[in-house]
Amino acid sequence: MGDIRAEIREFLSTRRARITPEQAGLPAYGGNRRVKGLRREEVAMLAGVSVDYYVRLERGNLAGASDSVLDALANTLQLDEAERQYLYDLARAAGPAPRRAAKPKVGVRPAVQQVLDAFTEAPAWVRNGRHDILAANLLGRALYAPVFDDPHRPVNTTRFAYLNPAAREFWRDHDLVMHDAAAMLRMEVGKNPHDPELVKLVGELSTQSEQFRERWASRDVKFHRSGRKRLHHPVIGDLDLDYESMDLPSEPGLVLNVYTAPAGSPSADGLKLLASWAATHAAEFQAVDAGASTA
Repeated sequence: MGDIRAEIREFLSTRRARITPEQAGLPAYGGNRRVKGLRREEVAMLAGVSVDYYVRLERGNLAGASDSVLDALANTLQLDEAERQYLYDLARAAGPAPRRAAKPKVGVRPAVQQVLDAFTEAPAWVRNGRHDILAANLLGRALYAPVFDDPHRPVNTTRFAYLNPAAREFWRDHDLVMHDAAAMLRMEVGKNPHDPELVKLVGELSTQSEQFRERWASRDVKFHRSGRKRLHHPVIGDLDLDYESMDLPSEPGLVLNVYTAPAGSPSADGLKLLASWAATHAAEFQAVDAGASTA
């Protein structure tokens, strides 16, 4: 994962392989093509660069590529917004390393916890780019009780999704969750390719989960901004919740997730039941988390 040149090579070649000449607006001639998707020469022509220069780019030499070249590549390869951002992140990572790389967050300030606790009717929690849950309010802790019950610390949603059998029952769209989790983690590689804990997590998942290896090899990337989570809580039952995922400007690298349900819906009633259940188990949650963190 730490080999940025290899990551660039695989990302560009897999994106090139999925674009047919017809999709790129090129004439389709008869005969069998020996390559899947576009040829390097065709990408170079469409992007307005020389073939030699594009070959150097696809070999991993993105450092120094101008914004106009990156934009031309993104347009030619028909990258979506997340893939475009990932291409820019890879180009930045291929350049000179910063004197002091930013260390990913492993905790939150008391004021951030106060913000979480102010959400009294909505589950909320804060995570870092590795998908470690760093802090949660009482409802967030109760909603993700199966994830917190996993003995691994720090609590990590992607590790739980791939390595804990309980995940398949907890997320009713488990396959989609696994795909999105791997794609989101891949986005983090572009931002922090040399984060040792990220390298460790990817290595752990790669060695223990064939499903993760398959999804990781796809080089898919994805933003995680808003959507719907379909959960099966072990006490409350099925919940269909809308989530909003928001960066915290005061805490670079940290993301706030908040879950809600339309007023009057069965899931809104479920959140009320969750709040009642959480209130009666708050002390138990604290004891479990304290024991896991010291194990």
